[in-house]
This record gives sequence, structure tokens and C-alpha cells, in this order.
Amino acid sequence: MKKLDEVLENRESNYIMPFFWQHGEEEGILREYMKKINESGIKAVCVESRPHPDFLGPKWWEDMDVIMDEARKREMKVWILDDSHFPTGYANGRIKKDYPDLQKLFLKIHQQDFVGPYKDAGIIVKWAMNGSRDDVMNVGAENSKKETNEFSLEDKIIGVIAAKIINIDEIDTDTLIDISDKISNGVAYFNIPEGNWRIFTIVQTFKGGEKSTEGYLNPIDSRGTQVLIDTVYETHLNRYKEDFGTTIAGFFSDEPRFGNVKGPDASIGRFDMVLPWREDLISILEKNTSEDIIKYLPLLWVKGKLKENEIRYLYMDTITKLYSENFTQKLGEWCRAHNVEYIGHVIEDNNAHARLGYGAGHYYRSLWEQDMSGIDVVLHQILPGMDRGYFKSFTSSGWDGEFFHYALAKMGASLGHIDKKKKGRTMCEVFGAYGWGEGLKLMKWITDHMLVRGVNYFVPHAFSPKAFPDSDCPPHFYAHGKNPQFKYMSILNDYTNKISHLLTDGKHIAPVAILYHGEAEWSGEYMLLQKPAKELIQNQIDFDIVPADMLILSKIEDRKLTINNEAFSGLIIPYSEALPKKLIDKLLVYLENGLRIYFINDIPKVSSEGINIDKELQKLQESKYCKIIELNNLVTDLKNSDIYDIKVYDKQPYLRYYHYNHQDGDVFMFFNEHPYNSICTMIEVPIYSNAYVYDAFENKVFDINLEKTQKGIKFKLSLEKYESKIIVFSNNINVKESISINSEFKGIKEIKDNWKISFSTSEKYPKFESVIVLDKLVNLATPNLYPEFSGTVRYEIDFDMNTNFNNAFISVTDAYEIVDVYMNEFNVGSKICPPYKFDVSNCLKEGSNKLIIDVTNTLEKQQKDFLSQYLIHEPTGITGSVNLVFN
Repeated sequence: MKKLDEVLENRESNYIMPFFWQHGEEEGILREYMKKINESGIKAVCVESRPHPDFLGPKWWEDMDVIMDEARKREMKVWILDDSHFPTGYANGRIKKDYPDLQKLFLKIHQQDFVGPYKDAGIIVKWAMNGSRDDVMNVGAENSKKETNEFSLEDKIIGVIAAKIINIDEIDTDTLIDISDKISNGVAYFNIPEGNWRIFTIVQTFKGGEKSTEGYLNPIDSRGTQVLIDTVYETHLNRYKEDFGTTIAGFFSDEPRFGNVKGPDASIGRFDMVLPWREDLISILEKNTSEDIIKYLPLLWVKGKLKENEIRYLYMDTITKLYSENFTQKLGEWCRAHNVEYIGHVIEDNNAHARLGYGAGHYYRSLWEQDMSGIDVVLHQILPGMDRGYFKSFTSSGWDGEFFHYALAKMGASLGHIDKKKKGRTMCEVFGAYGWGEGLKLMKWITDHMLVRGVNYFVPHAFSPKAFPDSDCPPHFYAHGKNPQFKYMSILNDYTNKISHLLTDGKHIAPVAILYHGEAEWSGEYMLLQKPAKELIQNQIDFDIVPADMLILSKIEDRKLTINNEAFSGLIIPYSEALPKKLIDKLLVYLENGLRIYFINDIPKVSSEGINIDKELQKLQESKYCKIIELNNLVTDLKNSDIYDIKVYDKQPYLRYYHYNHQDGDVFMFFNEHPYNSICTMIEVPIYSNAYVYDAFENKVFDINLEKTQKGIKFKLSLEKYESKIIVFSNNINVKESISINSEFKGIKEIKDNWKISFSTSEKYPKFESVIVLDKLVNLATPNLYPEFSGTVRYEIDFDMNTNFNNAFISVTDAYEIVDVYMNEFNVGSKICPPYKFDVSNCLKEGSNKLIIDVTNTLEKQQKDFLSQYLIHEPTGITGSVNLVFN
């Protein structure tokens, strides 16, 4: 098998490009860091300018010249973050300074209630252009001249609309009246009919958005994007033109957004906020509807006999397409025209990906024109076991563990699978801002979490050459030699590159697709996609998450939904009160061609556009391939219909798998995601071929016992906590040597007695000092021992061995956290996470043996930084037992 041969021969590609932060350090430090990055098994960097004091100035180019020189010498790739700081869109300050008219533009609403009937009523609407109530509370009549002078010249009234009130948050849309032409000198004149009426003044403004992105470009106006290109992209091209497409790989956009409000909760119609806008948006909206848009603009904020769902859908559908066309597409096309690639990510946090504010409105549209799919994991968003509902960590609102564990990576990987231009590539910015308590053990768990869901490129966060300790979002991987775990980082990087290589350039295999819920959220009640995603993941039924845009363009082949290289036997629709008419029509075509479609809880009631679809809905219900099903019955029905890939013989909610197909074989990744418990079960896969277990840490293949069944091959799968296994199925595997695994050991000997224990910091390693002797293995981080020690703890002991054996292993339980073992002065290996099991067959001898175990913790014990408070303060050293197991 070609891919397996390549990793066994250490010919895998590079899939890691860490952030390399720039602060204006001296040349020697930059060269040292490039050397350390390269020596840790990484062949690319992503240069981040955020902390640099002179972005695009003389010092920036001086520093970039050094980095480029080192990259050329070391045959490394360079990616460049595309702005002076995140989020992308500041254009190094040029928008605010030179093009203020290209700043983010918003639409806001001002509401006033009155009682009629009242003839010749005058309603003062000028204050709608003055901001919030607090701005005008203390302005008196005597300051009328001052009031006029304080009007913002940037604000503009788009329209004044009147409507009768049904209740506090709903209006009667049949009574909507546009009174925009009745304004004179800041007053609207209107004969208020009988009843309770509300006056809506709709204002176009540059104010009221997210404070942290004031002065940023308007992402739905291509003129602002061009300023970013001219300012950042073109200047790098002018200086390094010969490196474009060789050393320079491309540009990285970091968290661009609408930024009309702070936070992830900006769901249209559900959150009080100004809305993204552009000068000609009225005319753009009216091209897609027969309605008088100005009259219906209040429905973007208030309810109106369900008419609001139609208007909100129209608005969101329009601006998310404009975002894609005017921002992502423009940057992507520029990069591809200059032989480099465009990558990055938006903010997906807590479902922001389908919303305004932190989001870009529609995850798939926002990244469609990039050359890789991309996601971001920072600030403890993914942690072992924290997959149930919201948990408190760093943010006041907390993190939605269900979203981060069951939806985020699958959204990213799905986009990588279904968009041809991405070539199956999905990138994750990873490890950032977890605190010094995050060591390689947790990093490996997070890496496996991503790999087993289809993420295969990584942007670790970060290498910071600032003087230690840099308080900016630790951990930092080298930290001027202060990080005691850095010497082991190449183990994780080699592992990541090898597994990523096996899971690239092929085809993902999944039984079903889940509809992306974005359009449903814009136009009524809806179910978050992570609800069905969780059911499927916990029951080992894999899937891709697919947007309506792609479903509308896709087709059925042999009763399977085909998108790019993906083929699905079923389609799952999370509950949606409304869906686009074009999608409903396409679903009927799918049903006619035999695709099974599962509507969770109910079918839609209406179309998103307000078009009558009663006949279409009737046809949906009449189809024998359409099923309305409760969420808790979904998995059972799929399995009864043979819509699954692998069979797991018992309930294993923390077992994850990923099936990847190459022309000459199949790769299965299995991962135990439980933080504490092991997994042992039987697995059946629908393949008849030879198979081996591939160990990326050892870079070796091992035999596996297989049993043929009617549907494929069955085998026993055992996984310790933090453990993953790669099983390769192919009749083209020509390994020179494989190793038999015998997990049934005949003997076990606990190694105990007096342990000689010594300590070494990262700077002093391998010199050890402060020797103590303990007759029992205990947590060394307790208050009466070494609670503030960060570094390597060395355990030494002599023991006798008089038993005959064929295979022998040292097994260490509960160590924190990197374990390095020496037997009779022979280094038998290093493990960055459980299981800590080391083959000592070739160095163990009868009689006296000398065992040395080095255990390296994180810098958290020394630093106790702010971010580490959200991680468990783990023990130091070995707290379990050390055993010799043998045959």
C-alpha cells in the first residue's frame, strides 16, 4: 500500500505549520527559533504579525528577510497572517485612516409606540440618528442648536415605517405603512389610526458594532477587501515574488467576521443588534423578492405573523453570499492567480458559525473560496470528557461542549471532503490559550480528536520568541528552552505527520449526511445539527455535514447521494420549521431516486421564501423513502436499514472511528475518547483483505487476529485511555517485518522497594539533583513535597529477574505525564501519553537489572498561569505502579 510504504520509509509530507509570533526580536533569536521549529519535525511556519510593532515597516521586512532566509535553507514553507492583528479586516489601519467610507456599515432600528386615533400627529424621528438613549438623556430644549450640530453626518434614515401592534414584540404586517416621504426637519407627520401603533425608524450607520473591530473593512463590499489586498498581499508579493509558490505557501485569514455585535449569540431575530449593511443592499434584496423591502425591514427585528421568517431568510441568504463573493472569493482568487493558497478560519464558537456577530453567517459560504477548510480550537473548548452541555471555562457564558465535541471538527472535515478545490484538506488552529497546564498528553488527545473526525492539517498555537515567561496565551512550545516537554515535541509532530499522511489524498467513507442547519435557523424554529451528530458519533455511524447549497447541486447514483468523492446512503434533516423551496424540490428528486431521507421530529411546515409548498410537503410524506423519526430512534432505524459502515458489538459511546479509502486499500482509525476508562470490544468491518495494525509512534506494523464473517472481517479492539489505533486493510501490503502481539501475559511483577528520586529543570537537563528516597510512589506535587516543581523527575531502582520469558514489557500506570524508560542503560523509548508500555525484551536480563524512569510534567506547576485554572491541577511523577509483564 503506497501510503503505508511512505510512512514506514519516513517519506510522509508535512502537515504542520505552527504560528510563529513576531515581536521584533533580534536576528539571532529568530534564527534559533526557526532551527528549533525545524528540528522538532516541522517543515512550515505561519508567521503572525499580531504583536509586531512595525508591521509592513522596515523592521517587519528585516525580520521577514531572516525568516525567509532560514526557510529557504531548511526547505520550509512560510504562510503569512494577512493583517497586523486578528481578526483579519483591519488592513493595517488603512481602512480607518484612508478609507473611512469602507468601514463596516450597519442598519439599526429605532422604535416609538403611540396610541390612536390621532390626526396630524407629528413624530420626532431625528433622534434615531443619535445613538442610544443614554446619549440624549440630559439634552434640554435650550441646547437645540447644539443638538443639530451633533447629528452624525454618517447616519442616514433609510425609512420610517408604521405598523399596528399585536403584542409587545409582534406587529400586524397587514397594517405596515411606509411614511418615509412624510418627514420634514426630523419629524414624521402621520395620521395615527385607532389602536396601538409603533413607528420604526430604520437608520444606516457606521456606529453600534463590536468595539474591538471598529474601523474594520465591510466584508460585503469588495472595495474594502481590495484595500487589504493592496496593503498586505501586494506588498509581500512585491518583496518576495520569486518565492511565491515555492517557499511562500500562502496567506492565512484569522477570524474575519461581520462584527456587528460582540459574541456568538447573534442569531437573526433573536438578539438585539445592529445588522450588517451596504449602501445598495435594498436594491440587491429587491432583485430576489416582489416585496417592498423598505416596508418590511422592521421584521428583521420584530415578529410579524410569521412574515418575519421570510424577510430574515432573504436578508441572511443575501449577505452571506455577499460575504463569500466580496471577501473570501476575492482573496482566494488573488492568491490562486499568484500561485499561492488562501486558508484560515472564522469563529465557530457556540454555534456562531450560522450567525452574525462573531460569525460570518454561514460556515460553508464563509470558507468556500479558501483552498483548505479550517476550524479553530482555543481556550479549553475541547477537553476530555467535557462533551455534555455547557461548562464554565474562561468565558462568562461558558462553552457548549456538545457543539465543540460533536459538530465543530465534523463541519470542518465535511467541507474539506465536499469541496473539490480543497483536495480533502482540513486545517485546525489548535492548542492555543489552554495554559501551561496543557502538555503533550492533552495535545495528543486533541490531535486524535481531530484526526479521527477527518482533520488532517494543523496550525499549533504557538512559538513565541518573546522573553520568558510570555503571558500571551500560553503554552509556548520552546519558550527559550524553559519548556521541559519541548525535547519530546518531535514525537507528537512525527505522529501527527504520519497519521495525517495516511488520511490524505483518498476518500472518506460515511453512511449518511446531515443537513447543515444555517438556513433553518434564519427562518423559524430549528434543531442544532450537533443533536443528531452526537447520536451518530456515539454509535459509530459516520457522516458528513452538508449545506443546502451543495445538496441542491448534487445527484443520486445507485440510490446514494454523491458529492465530490463522497457517497451517502441516507440524508438526515434536523428539525426545521422552514427550508428553502429549491431544497424541498431537490429532496423530492432524491426520494424519487431511492435515497432514504430522515426528518427528525417532523417535516418542514413552510418554505423559507414564503412560497406555498403544500403539494411538495404532501409528496414528501407519501414517499416510502421518507421517514419522520424521533431523534432517539434514529440510530436503531439506520442500523435496521443496514445504513452503517462498521459494526460494534456492544455499546461504546466514547469509541470514535474514521474510515478512509485509498485505491490500494483502506485505513481505519479508532480512538478511545474517554478520559479515564479503557475500551474492549469486537469490531466488524465490511472488507475482505489482509490487515495490519500500524503504530505511528514506533513506525512499525503489527499482526492482528482476524475472523471472517458473512459481511466482512471481525477483530478484537482494545484501547487504553488516550490510545488510538490505525488498522490498514489491503492485499497490497508488502511489509518487510511485522510483529506479533500477544496481549495475554503469563507473568506480572510489580517493581517496588526504595526508589531513588532526583530532579532536573529544563535548563539543567540531563543533570539531576536534590536526591530523595521513597519506598512508595506518590504524588510529588503535594504541599509537603514539591508542589512547584516543573521539569523531569528521575526514578531509579534495581531489581532481580529470575523468570524465563519470551517477551517483556515495563508498564507504568498513572504517570504525569511524559515517560522515558532506560533499562540497563539502554533507552527503550519515550511515551507522551498513556498507555505507558515499553518493550524491554532485548535489554532485560536474568539477575540484577537497573531501571530508570524519567517523568516530565508541564510548566504549570511553576507558572500557575491564569489560563491553567480551567485545567485539572494534575499530580507530578508516578502515582500508580510500575510492573514488569512477560511471557
